[in-house]
Amino acid sequence: MATEVKVPTLGESVTEATVGEWLKQPGDAVSADEPIVSLETDKVAVEVPSPVAGVLSEFTVELGDTVDVGAVIAMVEEGAEGKSSSPAPTSKAKADDAATQSAKEMEKLPDDGGQSAAPSGDAPTMSPAVRRAVLEHGVDPTTIKGTGKDGRLTKEDVLAAAKSKGANAAPAPSPTPSPAPTSAAVKGERREERVKMTRMRQTIAKRLKGAQEEAALLTTFNDCDMTAVIEAREAYKDTFAKKHGIKLGFMSFFAKAAALALKDVPSVNAQIDGDEIVYYDYVDLSVAVSAPNGLVVPVVRSIDQMSFAEIELAIADFGKRAKAGELTMEDMKGGTFTISNGGVFGSLMSTPIINPPQSAVLGLHRIEDRPVAVNGEVVIRPMMYLALSYDHRIIDGREAVTALKIMKEAIEDPMRMLIDL
Repeated sequence: MATEVKVPTLGESVTEATVGEWLKQPGDAVSADEPIVSLETDKVAVEVPSPVAGVLSEFTVELGDTVDVGAVIAMVEEGAEGKSSSPAPTSKAKADDAATQSAKEMEKLPDDGGQSAAPSGDAPTMSPAVRRAVLEHGVDPTTIKGTGKDGRLTKEDVLAAAKSKGANAAPAPSPTPSPAPTSAAVKGERREERVKMTRMRQTIAKRLKGAQEEAALLTTFNDCDMTAVIEAREAYKDTFAKKHGIKLGFMSFFAKAAALALKDVPSVNAQIDGDEIVYYDYVDLSVAVSAPNGLVVPVVRSIDQMSFAEIELAIADFGKRAKAGELTMEDMKGGTFTISNGGVFGSLMSTPIINPPQSAVLGLHRIEDRPVAVNGEVVIRPMMYLALSYDHRIIDGREAVTALKIMKEAIEDPMRMLIDL
């Protein structure tokens, strides 16, 4: 009996998604609750499991199609037996289908000179990010032991296997001179490639443009002496890591400093809702992190009530799950204030854009030694530029400058965060 696979409820206000990747192919055996397709929503990738055990008989939609919640996307023959591995095709049609699918997957990756090899054997179920890593590094997923939930592979498992494979490989013999390949013979060749925007990238573009058009955006800057924080990290890093199992990073300091400032300047933690202003007595911090499909902003709830260790653990968990494509809609919901750290990519200064409906965002940048005047003398200090972009419709310049100054002073004198100054 054929069972329909339908698009599940995707989250509050999310009514449709895009078919991003088929994790199983027609004829493959599937277990109950085993993911068979990855759907891209406005915020995260969602894996849709098979409702029953059996054989995936057909797709009812194509890769890249937009599907509504409740739509039928595939059919599963309940109780049937299918292929659990990847045997040789039994017909020309199957061979052509396999070749076409492989070509589509490889087109998404940069040209590596033909060194990558497709995985073989009884491949385990993998998330989109893990499948991309497997294809990119040319490793066999069946030979890798997964460290994720229920023994599933993670991106880190694949990268470790690729590194081990490279270290164990024998050095290649010196190549003998040969004519240059045809592709290199044409110098100055101009190419272009068209790639359809993912649903997440389309949403990012729409939201950021909407923020520019609707909000009265303005940015105020300050610089911050990082000496005290660096010294504190150096003094307590080993003890902190031993006790809490996580490194003491900069983000927890800035999160606590931001919470301190937002309590003193409530408008920076407020939002406009129609003709009303909503003030929050808690701080739900949105932390911008990189994911395979773009920038995502998971939310750390009630960060003003958390310890440094709890903040570091929460942010590290979000970063790991974002890279593995495992964030959920609930992780992205809400948020009253955002911190974006462009410094990890080398940014010296920027004007971050607010994350609507929030009214402000703090931009962090790289730390660099610069000459500054201290007590009438020029000294070299590790300095960072801070940028606070805000919606001038709700936040006055005095309030924005005051909030950023409180953050600066808390970082330069961390004791302020302990005694609530």
